Amino acid sequence: MSHYKSNVRDLEFNLFEVFNRQDVLGTGIYEDVDVDVAKDIIGQVAKLAEGDLAASLIDSDRNPPVYDPETKSVTMPESFKKSYKSYIDAGWGMLDAPVELDGMKVPPSVRWSLAELVCGANPAVHMFSASYAFASLLYFMGNDEQKKLAKHIVDGGWHCTMVLTEPDAGSDVGAGRTKATQNDDGTWNITGVKRFITSAESDMVDNVVHFVLARPEGAGPGTKGLSLFIVPKFHVDLETGELGERNGAYVTNVEDKMGLKVSTTCEVTFGDGAPAVGTLLGDVHDGIAQMFKVIENARMFVGTKAIATLSTGYLNALEYAKERVQGADMTTPQKDAPRVTITHHPDVRRSLMLQKAYAEGLRSLVMYTACQQDVVDQATKGNPAAELEEGSPAEMAARLNDLLLPIVKGAGSERAWVLLGTESLQTYGGSGFLKEYPLEQYVRDAKIDTLYEGTTAIQGLDFFFRKIVKDQGVALGMLQKEIETTIGQAPEALKREAGLLAQAATDLKDMGEFMFGAAMGSLEKPAEAYKIGLTSTRLLLAAGDVVIGWLLLRAAIVAQARLEAGDAGKDTDFYTGKVAAAQFFARTVLPRMASEKAITIAEDGSLMDVPESAF
Repeated sequence: MSHYKSNVRDLEFNLFEVFNRQDVLGTGIYEDVDVDVAKDIIGQVAKLAEGDLAASLIDSDRNPPVYDPETKSVTMPESFKKSYKSYIDAGWGMLDAPVELDGMKVPPSVRWSLAELVCGANPAVHMFSASYAFASLLYFMGNDEQKKLAKHIVDGGWHCTMVLTEPDAGSDVGAGRTKATQNDDGTWNITGVKRFITSAESDMVDNVVHFVLARPEGAGPGTKGLSLFIVPKFHVDLETGELGERNGAYVTNVEDKMGLKVSTTCEVTFGDGAPAVGTLLGDVHDGIAQMFKVIENARMFVGTKAIATLSTGYLNALEYAKERVQGADMTTPQKDAPRVTITHHPDVRRSLMLQKAYAEGLRSLVMYTACQQDVVDQATKGNPAAELEEGSPAEMAARLNDLLLPIVKGAGSERAWVLLGTESLQTYGGSGFLKEYPLEQYVRDAKIDTLYEGTTAIQGLDFFFRKIVKDQGVALGMLQKEIETTIGQAPEALKREAGLLAQAATDLKDMGEFMFGAAMGSLEKPAEAYKIGLTSTRLLLAAGDVVIGWLLLRAAIVAQARLEAGDAGKDTDFYTGKVAAAQFFARTVLPRMASEKAITIAEDGSLMDVPESAF
């Protein structure tokens, strides 16, 4: 029996009832994918996810990849190889490849719906298959020779990697010391060591192409001095695709991790013993901007992975709770009272509804963000390197997408990780601590989501400084108007929830204004900046809760209309659950914004005055 439980009904509810993707499908660049085709694809991927993809999740955790330091190679578990092959052979990786390389063009909203299914079943399958998305970026940002390499990546299904982190630099990417030296033929020799590189080695493919940030000789310090280089494991004949000599890029360690073990997390050494030869991406020194195209996609993936795991964790817990008989109902305390399933116990119901609200609210967050990407994708005709006209609908959608990404990644990963441990696993009682059930692995696998592609603290700083202050609040203003519109649309049955959302949004606005004041104050008194550092994560998580509350209300308005129309039919319980989740979240989570605001505006930065020796 599969560990994975999908929620296709809720995916389709978001796509077609809340966000009206039927208005986009079957038109323009998506003319080959109408609603029926999209639903068929979702159904096929869900079936594959619940079957072949999910089949290896647990075995590949118990029997993880094996690294051979002599040959610097990795042997993957056979069960995972089978899962991965099923996904690639079905052609689903081609959804990320550009149509110019025979890919299939679907809207990002549909693509991220499919990603949820894959990530919930076996996230490493999606991680290894990211090569198709890398090939798309290489095709659009690369020179003519690199476009040929992109074609071979797609045809060969080769792995690709994002190579940023260095052992001493960590999240301080600008402190990287990996060096690039230009050769007479225009190629570059890369020397240095990179750490925490995902998918850098496996025995499932015969080549790996690294996207490496390095500092050309003579370039300035910081991130502005970095360039992005394409460094293959094996050199490639770009005319035939045949592999040539081994390049000097070797995996020199594979990390022994707490979770997500089947995803190889590697140390890669460049230029030790043999030159690691690469080419400059697009013949331009614009490394950090180019790499951010990869990073943004990776952050969207992390948020999607997080909510996918929370969703299946909740649905597993719900199934267990419906079957687990223990204790009597609180209203019948007699010793001989009949025993009931634990769904009859109030605190279990509270826990389940909290899980449901966050899982479904975060799913809507991913979908809403992806809808902004739909607008950009249509305007650029799928070219991620295309420039957007300032002030155009696509440019405004891109700004809103940028604002939402740290919430998707930061708030999504934090809420999912905490809820999986404190609520989903807790539903099982002591049984949840056993490997007999998948929750203990879900918890271990999910923790990384709060760490990689920028920790939650980094997401909080990015959210405030880059997505609010630098943007001059433009995207935030757009989001606030949408929230206000939804509040105004609430029917009588949801007026209380609309009022609670309005108050929470006001509290969030006050938090932001306090921090903006600290930012302005830091121009004359630098220590004021500490107030931002001490409150930015709080602001990020609070923003996440307000947006989730808004999206749950938006969904509840749709559901309430169906219930009041009397045509819900077999979906009556589904729509009832939508209304209940919005009401529960508004009444039990959104009021916390008042305390978050109080804590924020009381921040005086004094913690930074405590001597280090006192900790």
